[in-house]
Amino acid sequence: MSRGSAHPALIALGAVGAVGAACAVWGIGIERYLFTVREATAAALPAGSAPLRVLHISDAHMAPWQRRKQDWLASLADLEPDLIVNTGDNLGHRDGLDGIRRAFEPFAGIPGVFVHGSNDVHGPTPRNPLRYFAGPSKRHVKPDHLDTAGLDAFLGEELGWADLNNSAARVRVGERDVDFFGVDDAHRDWDDLDALPGAVAGLGARNAATPLLGVTHAPYQRVLNAFTDLGAQAIFGGHTHGGQVCLPFYGTIVANCDIPLKQAKGLSTWTHGERGIPLNVSAGCGHSIYAPVRFACRPEATLLTLTARDTPA
Repeated sequence: MSRGSAHPALIALGAVGAVGAACAVWGIGIERYLFTVREATAAALPAGSAPLRVLHISDAHMAPWQRRKQDWLASLADLEPDLIVNTGDNLGHRDGLDGIRRAFEPFAGIPGVFVHGSNDVHGPTPRNPLRYFAGPSKRHVKPDHLDTAGLDAFLGEELGWADLNNSAARVRVGERDVDFFGVDDAHRDWDDLDALPGAVAGLGARNAATPLLGVTHAPYQRVLNAFTDLGAQAIFGGHTHGGQVCLPFYGTIVANCDIPLKQAKGLSTWTHGERGIPLNVSAGCGHSIYAPVRFACRPEATLLTLTARDTPA
């Protein structure tokens, strides 16, 4: 080898380093700001129902300085959805409610429902990002308590959205009723599935034309199965961030719960027993302030149009 030639191993190492640096620049500096609206359609409503346009928002993990994300979320009101489903983890900082107010105030007057993720209660903590790939994350030892009461007052009292944490609600959407039930964050074992049958029964007599929809933050299989058994005609979930850092042409590497990876983001069919129902898992529009990256997994909201089924569920 001549004195001026480089060793092949050094060339390869340099190439790998360059690719890694480029990926980091893309994921940290570009893709996490490429907010997108994913549109999908699912046959889920009782036969003869008019379509229902649902804006599904999840995992904002809001910090007060994240103005681009706030502006984008606020702009979604221009889509004029019939209904908003918020699957939690709205807060990402002790002052995150300021950003959520700015982002969601344009939704005033649009019916909605919400459940909590753990980051609506406890703030994020610094951690090694590689631990995310080792399996579902564990509980915080000394959590930073967030303004959950203020968040609930804003979403529930000011925006008028129904709180579905281990509860059920009947929501008036235009000229029709839509029934919902939901659970608190299953990733923290805050879900109370046993409370749901009574909560749904407490809504009173149900018209056959009234949809019944399930809402959860973390789409664990036990939750999805229980929702299916309870008669949900579609399910909404979040939590996974769609993997947040994915492999191009492969997809999600880790879901941070036990849902199959192929169903960790987007619209799919959840099958349990003899029933198969639409499941929409949002990849979310945010990230922890301690893991500011998205790769091959753009931040998103979903505009899901629910249409009538041809046959009974």
